[in-house]
Amino acid sequence: MLRRFDVCNGDADGLCAAVQWRLHKPGIAELVTGLKRDIALLGRVPGRAGDEVNVFDLSMQRNRDDLLRLLGDGVRVRYFDHHAAGEVPVHPHLEAHIDETSEVCTSLLVDRRLGGAYRAWTLVGLYGDNLGKVADRMALQGGFEPGDCAGLRRLGELINYNAYGDDERDVCIAPRLLFPLMARHADPRDMLAHEPIVDEIDAVRRNDLRQAAGTASFWQGAHGNVRVLPDAPWSRRVLGCLANTLANSEPDLAHAVLKAQGDGYVVSVRAPLARPHGAHALCSRFGGAGRSRAAGIDRLPQDELPRFVEAFATASWG
Repeated sequence: MLRRFDVCNGDADGLCAAVQWRLHKPGIAELVTGLKRDIALLGRVPGRAGDEVNVFDLSMQRNRDDLLRLLGDGVRVRYFDHHAAGEVPVHPHLEAHIDETSEVCTSLLVDRRLGGAYRAWTLVGLYGDNLGKVADRMALQGGFEPGDCAGLRRLGELINYNAYGDDERDVCIAPRLLFPLMARHADPRDMLAHEPIVDEIDAVRRNDLRQAAGTASFWQGAHGNVRVLPDAPWSRRVLGCLANTLANSEPDLAHAVLKAQGDGYVVSVRAPLARPHGAHALCSRFGGAGRSRAAGIDRLPQDELPRFVEAFATASWG
């Protein structure tokens, strides 16, 4: 019997992309997702010949070995992503939609594939991935009202915020449980109106941001700043949200937000919105990954902090 798997990042872009596809292709599919930094998810898929796997918003570089395993076993894979992919395999069972340009996210790639059938969910994904200007342009072209855009932005930012944490105990709701609440609504404006979890996430987010606002810069220069947060449930949740908030408030500067974790740090980097390039190049020097405008490092050893700050201070943005 044919089995279907939807494999996606648990942030706004990944979940919104997967929701669009499942609304387009109703049917039973096993969801494989996790928190924001759960990237190597194809290893959890026990595919066999004839199965179908749809992948959304996961680095092909990080999943390459398992992708080749699935293709070798006769699994058909449809892959949508905007992160640095490396060499994309050429295989008759692989349908790859990869675009690494800075003003693209995975939800937008699915939107292109589906001809804009679920445009409102695309906008949620774009806003959640901090591509507000792109979303605003698409919304204007699509006839969305300003009030609608404000709600879709809020929803995208909340879904994205909910993806950050060390484990499911840190977040308001596990992404695997949030997905079916999203997928029951063909229009996300109905989710805003009828799902109480939206306001619950919003209340926690506001409180977390209030605590983060009191954190002073660890380093500040002419072209950016670095903040280091303590290890606490609120800081685990707010890491990416704070990075996006800082990027939006100071678009000419680069921003790095670090959170203490054991004997090292988790790092979230944003290139200046005015020159959205360089984040992936910086993070890859320290074992991290991402895309040109936003990237991260899962573990930066404590003794590497001075070297990271020096590299951040001298990085080329734009």
